[in-house]
Amino acid sequence: MGASREEVLNARVKEVGRSNGRVWARGIPWIRHALVLLVVLSLVGVLVSVGVSQLGLWLVVADPLEPARAIVVLSGRVPFRAMEAASLYRQGWAPEVWLTKEVRTSEELALERLGVNVVRLEVYSREVLERLGVPAHAIRVLNDGVRNAVDEARLVARELGVNGADRVILVTSKTHSRRVRATWSAIVGASPRAAIRYAAEEPYHQGAGGEIPGMLWTSRARSSDS
Repeated sequence: MGASREEVLNARVKEVGRSNGRVWARGIPWIRHALVLLVVLSLVGVLVSVGVSQLGLWLVVADPLEPARAIVVLSGRVPFRAMEAASLYRQGWAPEVWLTKEVRTSEELALERLGVNVVRLEVYSREVLERLGVPAHAIRVLNDGVRNAVDEARLVARELGVNGADRVILVTSKTHSRRVRATWSAIVGASPRAAIRYAAEEPYHQGAGGEIPGMLWTSRARSSDS
């Protein structure tokens, strides 16, 4: 006797259910793998963020202060480095503030040929210093142009030698401070001594969009990154 229409329909429904169950069972391992991968990627992201934050803290150094022949404003980051130098001068750590200046770029030379007035960074820094109480006679722009931190280290060391001095304070930015210290140690050595200080009022942001680009430890074309 043939099966009723209802029995046939129920059999088809059960078969479809078993088929869907087999498909779901086959899909479970892929779902698990995807969830594991998502968790791993999330952990990696957290670790990278923590690592970048710690790198930012590691880059920032400040040496103990002691009386010096001069406070040197390394070129760049106007007005913050000059502001820090003025503060140190007012505290009596040195009788003079020296400014380094970059070599003239092709862009500046082109602007000058066109009759466009170019205001150099050391001009701004001098004005900042004077506005913050450093007398004009205590401000000195070093003559030779520099291209990078190595040039600045050599120039400052030579000027110290000419003046018979053995101590100087170098003012740079937070995330450049450790590199400036390493550069001075490699190029000049232990004498004359340099105390590295950073511009305290310069904005500093760790991580993406902040002050920790991957190029910090590469050779720079301009000393504004000192």
